[in-house]
Amino acid sequence: MGTLVRIELYTAGADQAKAAFRAAFARIAELDATLSDYRPESELNRVCRTAIGTPVPAGADLFRVLAASRKLAEETDGAFDVTFGPVIRLWRQSRRDQRLPDTAALHQAAARCGYRKLHLDTARQTVMLDEPGMQLDLGGIAKGYAADAALAVLAGLGIHRALVAASGDLAFGDPPPGRHGWKIGLDSPAAVLQLANAAVSTSGDEEQHLDAGGRRYSHIIDPATSMALASPIAVTIVARRGVDADGLATAVSVLGAARGLAFMEARPGVAGRIVTDRVIQSSGWPGARR
Repeated sequence: MGTLVRIELYTAGADQAKAAFRAAFARIAELDATLSDYRPESELNRVCRTAIGTPVPAGADLFRVLAASRKLAEETDGAFDVTFGPVIRLWRQSRRDQRLPDTAALHQAAARCGYRKLHLDTARQTVMLDEPGMQLDLGGIAKGYAADAALAVLAGLGIHRALVAASGDLAFGDPPPGRHGWKIGLDSPAAVLQLANAAVSTSGDEEQHLDAGGRRYSHIIDPATSMALASPIAVTIVARRGVDADGLATAVSVLGAARGLAFMEARPGVAGRIVTDRVIQSSGWPGARR
């Protein structure tokens, strides 16, 4: 899924640890083969090629991620939209070329996007797309789902003190021995969270961006404009599951500070911090004043 994954765990011995690492990373590899748009033969890309106007069956993992994505798209009125793969690919190429994408190409790509063109049949577990050339991109939610899944594999092996980090998307089990939680450092401004049996995701332009025309463009795309975010914003979300934290971090980035804060406050079990020219924390943020 275009990133590196790190796992930390506590076991009774080295043999148990090695077996646990193998099982957890095997699960992540399975999900990479299912959910990655970087792999031409992933299940995701096969569905994009074959589901045009025809419902096609989807595996359990792909269908769960698409269902969660569609639900978040509806709740945010399209601020989160996994159908914007054609636009995302243009911006991905622009970061490699170090120049802004062509405006006409962006318009043409955007015409093939829109979450209402993605149809899911829960009873039959099928996927259908409305138009040729549609491309689903799960980069804003798949890593959180994979972190959850790897943590579940470890729990199934009786290993509950574990952390799975897929770049900026982390899922935590029970805390390390003798501690109340896993310590996670945040930047700008510096802060330390201590979490257990939770997940945290951070979205921002620090690592992936394009500098052009005197502006910095994030890797996060606003579906309403097909433009990369150009106003500095970093969002950190704490939730019970990684799939929720991951998707919400992207959605709140697009919604912006005011709408994003209101959206977080309306969701039970979710807390967040938004950094623009100031720091805004939701009422549920660890240590926040109520």
